[in-house]
Amino acid sequence: MSSDPALPAQIMRLSDLRNRSATNFEVTPTPAQREAIATSLDIIGVKKLTFAGQIAPLGQTDWRLTARLGATVVQACVATLAPVTTRLDEDVSRTYAADFAYPEGAETEMPEDDTVEPLPQSIDVAALMIEELSLALPPFPRTPGAEVGQVLVAEDGVTPLTDEDTKPFAGLGALRDKLAKGQDNGE
Repeated sequence: MSSDPALPAQIMRLSDLRNRSATNFEVTPTPAQREAIATSLDIIGVKKLTFAGQIAPLGQTDWRLTARLGATVVQACVATLAPVTTRLDEDVSRTYAADFAYPEGAETEMPEDDTVEPLPQSIDVAALMIEELSLALPPFPRTPGAEVGQVLVAEDGVTPLTDEDTKPFAGLGALRDKLAKGQDNGE
């Protein structure tokens, strides 16, 4: 996470946690911190944001983090740039395993369970909150009824290519209907 003092940080050292029971946490950023988070995520604003859960021991050496992310965010509409407010409620689950390591090499396949990570010495639950918030944001927010228009550009005297023209099977339906009509007329 950034060393920006405006962004929240809540570091939990695993060696300091109880190894027989869960440790609860809750992160609720201040208005200034929410503004810094919105800036870092390149969105208009974060009205509300909470991240609450627990870190519990899992076996002798592993840990499991379970939490609930709740946020109200404001993004720009992809069609009109008008503000779009979205409520997000996400369950978060991470397992930190002592015997897990990312595969080495330039190309690797995604592991079957993408919630498992190598065991760190500490967990910044505020940084995890921001990461989960960025993953939960709608990729193409739209205001109700907003449509992405079509831009047609061509040289003078040339008919512009439309979306319909680029569909290779668009004319097959008309051809099918014409052939069916021809068969009905006894041709």
